Amino acid sequence: MKTTENMSAGRLQTMAPDRQAFFLLRTVFTVAPILFGLDKFTNILTDWTIYLAPVATAVVPVTAQTFMYIVGAVEIIAGILVAVRPRFGSLLVAVWLLGIIINLLVLGNFYDVALRDFGLLVGALALNRLSPAGSWRRQG
Repeated sequence: MKTTENMSAGRLQTMAPDRQAFFLLRTVFTVAPILFGLDKFTNILTDWTIYLAPVATAVVPVTAQTFMYIVGAVEIIAGILVAVRPRFGSLLVAVWLLGIIINLLVLGNFYDVALRDFGLLVGALALNRLSPAGSWRRQG
């Protein structure tokens, strides 16, 4: 007798590789932005303001922490959008990551983080390519 857990694991393993990749990428690009967005309000992982180029607060005249609150809200929304509308949400995440990369390059530090975020940007674009207009949810 198969348990529900075994049936779910078996179903995932029998999916086409592109569909497995879609689910993996959608999961990561849902969870990560939401967690990082929430951390902008708590600063448990790091002090996020050190990653903000001073020009950002010159353009948007708020404190660096207030800017991070806005960033956190956008990241949470982006993660939710990836979950419910992966084709659109993945593009939002890709554009957001491009903005982060530009900010880091303007800051003149953290080139390693900028390179990592470029890899994430490519992953978000791959999710977009794997997200057909008719969403995977309709395909049984």
